[in-house]
Amino acid sequence: MSRILIVDDEPDMLSTCEAILSGNGVSVVLENQALGALEKFKKENFDLVVADIKMPKLSGIELLRAIKETNPDLPVILMTAYPEVESAVGALRLGALDYLIKPFHPEDLKRKIQRALEEQKLKGENHLLTRHVEMRYKPAEIIGQSAAIGKILEMADKVAKTNASILILGESGTGKELIARRLHFQSGRRGHFVPVDCGAIPENLLENELFGHERGAYTDAARAAPGLLEFADGGTFFMDEVCELPVNLQAKLLRALQEKQTRRVGGNQLRGVDIRVIAATNRDIAKEVREGRFREDLYWRLNVVAIIAPPLRERREDIPLLIQHFLPQFSREAGKNVLHVEEEALEILCHYRWPGNIRELQNILRKTAVFCEGDAIKAGDLPEFLVGTDLDSSADGEGFSMLKKRTLHAFETDFFESLLEKYSGNAKVAAEAANLPLSNFYWYLKKHHIDPQSFQN
Repeated sequence: MSRILIVDDEPDMLSTCEAILSGNGVSVVLENQALGALEKFKKENFDLVVADIKMPKLSGIELLRAIKETNPDLPVILMTAYPEVESAVGALRLGALDYLIKPFHPEDLKRKIQRALEEQKLKGENHLLTRHVEMRYKPAEIIGQSAAIGKILEMADKVAKTNASILILGESGTGKELIARRLHFQSGRRGHFVPVDCGAIPENLLENELFGHERGAYTDAARAAPGLLEFADGGTFFMDEVCELPVNLQAKLLRALQEKQTRRVGGNQLRGVDIRVIAATNRDIAKEVREGRFREDLYWRLNVVAIIAPPLRERREDIPLLIQHFLPQFSREAGKNVLHVEEEALEILCHYRWPGNIRELQNILRKTAVFCEGDAIKAGDLPEFLVGTDLDSSADGEGFSMLKKRTLHAFETDFFESLLEKYSGNAKVAAEAANLPLSNFYWYLKKHHIDPQSFQN
């Protein structure tokens, strides 16, 4: 149900608006002064504000300005008993959606409010659609500045625009699909990026999923349907957990890749497909081949270029960057304002071995953001099993802590100084470029004794 805030210093007008709108599928909240409306606005969410222009202490125009500063997308309709063209034009220039002259017909109020709510709903749907398209079609962002990530990016740059098949090896949660998406978007191929998790689809359905079927191929096949291989024509076909593919389907897949043709279940027609194949697995695929669970000829067909996704414990210097990338998103999801991680908590997160890799880090941050009570994650906010854990001494030794601190300090200093230099000391623009809240950005500047004014031209 949409919530509408009505603001007017005349009690009769408030009662009239409430009577007109009652029973129209909206919740009406009344306020007799603009200052009170601002207080409500800070604590509650509204879908629309309808306010009178002439009010004591704070006018409707001033209320409009205050609303647009904090929530520029919230629609505002202004009312007035003084129909002056200058006032109307000024209000619309300041961002008012519409203008209502008192006295008005009840249907005029209903119509304007319905239009405003419909536009707001459409904006919300467009925003969600835009985000969906961005997530589906924008180039994948691989976070990190470690040597291990540098090697992956260098390899991706070399092979992306070729048609070579690629095999991505790595533990679960290391971002194998992210690497595959980056390769696709760098390739310039105009078709879809089509992923399939070979281990998530029951064996009896997997053939139909990959190759499609003709009408009547089986009892419930009332109409023909293309498979994922056809859908990927002109694009990239990504097979995650390829070692889960049954041996009988391995042979059929190999033929399709070699001949660049696919045949639907229950059909005879061969359909040409132009696809770039990327496969991934968390298993020792060479061992699977030796023990007869994976066809050697398919292995060599897929393994033209091999890319190894490193576990998180081998790229610990990227953990602060990953936290900085994920935390704002999880904080918003939780309805919190968790801005950063305190030094002691960061130390714990960097010392943990992360058997679940980036996926486990995301899970920990998401949970911690939900229960964190302040604007910073403290050591006490972390799950108990993390606290007290330490690195395998044989792997990293006692010097890791100091090395990590120096590396982190050097990175953060260089990162924020480079941003300020690029944007001539404009902290607000630099914070937006870093995708950080301005308060968080200033926290880092204070931490590293960086003065934005020293970068101004």
